[in-house]
Amino acid sequence: MHELSITESILRTCLAEARRQNALRIRIIRLRLGPFSGIVPECIQMYLELLAEGTIAEGARIEAVTAPLQVRCRDCGRESRITRRHIACPHCGSLRLQILSANEFMIESMEVDTDGNQSASPGHGME
Repeated sequence: MHELSITESILRTCLAEARRQNALRIRIIRLRLGPFSGIVPECIQMYLELLAEGTIAEGARIEAVTAPLQVRCRDCGRESRITRRHIACPHCGSLRLQILSANEFMIESMEVDTDGNQSASPGHGME
């Protein structure tokens, strides 16, 4: 259920940015999610469809990309990206890893119509 409040925040932020850009319509909202953010893009889309009704974001599509898991090895000190399938340090094989990024969530960008033309506006982080 936390996706409802997250979607409300996304919509509020995107509508404010769209107003600043004099946008007529929001077409796509691009999200960047950490691998352990716990956010389900399909739920965000479902709530957006309900919440955006009657706004310039009505009909907008959510596109989400999952960011890689960034870690620092406590043995060799090197930073790297790992996957959930391979959780050892790729440099020394250690399992003693410090997670540097995993829960982040941000609006990376959005695609809008301005005067009948599509354009992308910069994203705004929401962690």
